[in-house]
Amino acid sequence: MKLCRYWSPDAGGAAVGLVDGDAVHDLTAADPETFGSYTQMLHAERLVEKVRAAAAAAKQRPLDFARLDVAPEDPASPHLLAPITKQEVWGTGETYERDASAAPDASPFDRAYHADRPELFFKATPNRVVGPNEPIRARQDAGLVFPEPELALIVNGRREVVAFTVGNDVTAYDLADENILYMPQVKIFQGCCALGPTVLLSEAVDFRSFSIHMTVERGGGCVFEGSTLLTRMVRPFENVLSYLFREQEFPNGVILMTGLGFDLPHGFTIQAGDLVEITIPQIGKLTNPVV
Repeated sequence: MKLCRYWSPDAGGAAVGLVDGDAVHDLTAADPETFGSYTQMLHAERLVEKVRAAAAAAKQRPLDFARLDVAPEDPASPHLLAPITKQEVWGTGETYERDASAAPDASPFDRAYHADRPELFFKATPNRVVGPNEPIRARQDAGLVFPEPELALIVNGRREVVAFTVGNDVTAYDLADENILYMPQVKIFQGCCALGPTVLLSEAVDFRSFSIHMTVERGGGCVFEGSTLLTRMVRPFENVLSYLFREQEFPNGVILMTGLGFDLPHGFTIQAGDLVEITIPQIGKLTNPVV
């Protein structure tokens, strides 16, 4: 069961919809108590049951999802929004299987791979996150900036994984090579994170059947393509979330990016004018131009 967050002129603001094939049913109008607030929705009990009830009660004509999943010429026209309101975005890494010959103490990243405590870092506030068809940014003061295609967990304040979405963890790699103390600048800047286009409710979903595929287009041609399977993920989500919630509270919920699953080509960087597309078939395709 998939939902989306979108701009609705009829509602005068953001709305939550059920994505049913090519149709989007307005859940906010049908049940404003549950779906009037995205944050409130994430904490709702029996969410799947409430989605079904609201969809059955929806009286407005469904919208066409394809018409929402575009860059709007008029910002007031219906279009998809990032599935985030008040949530912080965090990230983790060293989560996929790697070459068995890698030394366990060669670098901080190698040591984190073998440790019980996972790598965790703060990624973005909501104002730094962009949605589908909005531009991500390549830092002007960095030489190697790469999009990282990742599965993102949408987690409520009770540490329950409510849904999954597609995430893009844009990273300025060469700054880390200059100095490990530059890591916040490597990860956190305006337009450093993209989320969407839909959220897949986690009930009865086997995320390990997912695959992630990314292409970078430039001048009408593909300049990079990569993919991975989530069966290669070796660090359990429960382990990462148990450490994320230690000594911390997330009353509005939190979004966790779960790491990159393939190697990056040496010397590659995204450039202004590129188009990045990340696809998880069960969730959808997240498309973002680069500025």
